Amino acid sequence: MAEWLEICVSVEDELLEIAAGLLDDLVAGGVVIEDPSVISEYAARTHPDEWGIPEQEYADKQPVLKAYLAVDELTEERYAQICRLLSGLGLDVVSRMKTKKVRDEDWATAWQAYYKPVRVGQRMVIKPSWEEWSAADGDLVVVMDPGMAFGCGTHATTVLCLELLEKYLKPGNVVFDAGTGTGILAIAAAKLGAGEVLATDIDLTACRVAQDNVRRNQADNLVQIVHGNLLDMVGDRKAQLIVANIIADVIITIAPDVRRLLVPGGLFIASGIIAERLDHVRSVLEENGMTIGEQRGEGHWVALVASNL
Repeated sequence: MAEWLEICVSVEDELLEIAAGLLDDLVAGGVVIEDPSVISEYAARTHPDEWGIPEQEYADKQPVLKAYLAVDELTEERYAQICRLLSGLGLDVVSRMKTKKVRDEDWATAWQAYYKPVRVGQRMVIKPSWEEWSAADGDLVVVMDPGMAFGCGTHATTVLCLELLEKYLKPGNVVFDAGTGTGILAIAAAKLGAGEVLATDIDLTACRVAQDNVRRNQADNLVQIVHGNLLDMVGDRKAQLIVANIIADVIITIAPDVRRLLVPGGLFIASGIIAERLDHVRSVLEENGMTIGEQRGEGHWVALVASNL
């Protein structure tokens, strides 16, 4: 049974993305952004009495980063490195950081309190595997079990992607999903009528969880989960639509290759962009021949739809 060191650190909005990027480079167990304002919003939208979360737990609107280090002989060294890097950002790790050891099962059980069926867009319902849901005619139900790969489907960046997929994906489209996490966007694309979905992630744990979720949704015939970087996995294949719910720095890094991976007229849905980085991301995409078609925001987060015209 795997054991993990859970590291929780509160971070100001303006440092959120860079701190998440630093942690993501150092941990194998993944990084999650726990935004209290998002939790509060979705609790209010659905069934507040079912969430079981005292209001004081999310009264402070400052986001929290949670990172997970595998407990082994290198844990102490990696933890010290994380402390040094976060201190370099000006964060007081003594007052802002808390740690505890958790098991895979402990983590998943703790998150069940935050994770209820949520309707996204016009037709999609994101349902955890342990919850019941009576689907209405036309509902596209995506059954998810986050495991250690996070991505419960209620974070603003994921919601934005799901809404834009529903709007822009056409039946039969080939879709590439860069940084698939739990596989939620890949599965949603399949439910929305994609003809083929290639989903990649550099995290082995994410790939395992995503593959389990693909099977859970009986999407094996449409969705391929591959461990690795999208740019290294596609070969000569091209897509009508690429979706990437990652961070601004990664979107900027892959921007020069996105147009090459898309057919003429293909679309790139990019989310995970914190508002302060929006102008930079837009300019880089435009410099690489993409035309920004739609911009959609929720809270601190923005998603873009860029076309290869």
